[in-house]
Amino acid sequence: MIPIYTVDAFTSTPFSGNPAAVCILQEFPVDDHWLLQVAKEVNLSETAFLCAMGNGSYRLRWFTPETEVDLCGHATLASAQVIWETGAAYGIEQLRFHTKSGVLTAKRLNNGIELNFPAEPPAPAEAPPQLIEALGSVTPVAIYRNRLDYIVELESEGAVQELKPDFKILKSLPSRGLLVTSRSDNPDYDFVARCFFSPVGVDEDPVTGSAYCALAPYWRDKLGKSTLTAAQLSERGGRLKLQTADSRVLIQGQAVIVIKGLLLH
Repeated sequence: MIPIYTVDAFTSTPFSGNPAAVCILQEFPVDDHWLLQVAKEVNLSETAFLCAMGNGSYRLRWFTPETEVDLCGHATLASAQVIWETGAAYGIEQLRFHTKSGVLTAKRLNNGIELNFPAEPPAPAEAPPQLIEALGSVTPVAIYRNRLDYIVELESEGAVQELKPDFKILKSLPSRGLLVTSRSDNPDYDFVARCFFSPVGVDEDPVTGSAYCALAPYWRDKLGKSTLTAAQLSERGGRLKLQTADSRVLIQGQAVIVIKGLLLH
């Protein structure tokens, strides 16, 4: 039997933020098919699979219900919460995760967890036809792209909140997904965002830590601020504290375990 948890990430309140599954393995299977089957069965935006390497280091992989992904923030935050809350890394204040995007760290804070992720700054880009078509009548202020996603800035927070992209068209986008953003109308936040990942089977993600690897450098350059606050305007909602430093982005958040169980097969 294999321990598995459901964790709400980027929130301190159950049933909000972004839920992720965290599965603790003794070793990874030779065939990835079982990992994908579990992710499909759980049917959350991400399932994290962890295998301990000793001294607070873990091998970490992330799967949507359709495919493996290279980077995921909320499932990494969820993984760190499970490790510390279950006592698996007692006395260790910083975890090291070995992933497809290199070594990522999670640092335990008094009021949450700080993830240290690679900055993925975007550059101006031409919009593919399906992106413009999926946005409908909405006109972008700017279109950027990094190795993972397209980034579209809209004119206002209201435009971001009201956007209804065509998910069927977005599914053919040649990227992991689409990040839509604008300045915030709320003085408590510097910017807002929504994140759509139809190409990998997640039409809208509630709170997307890895998106801020692009959005934090983007808004740092526009606003001239290295410390930023952001709100993700999904139905469940999420709040993030961000800091850019050299080629890294520090992402602060909280997480809460809501389900503990065992995989029987």
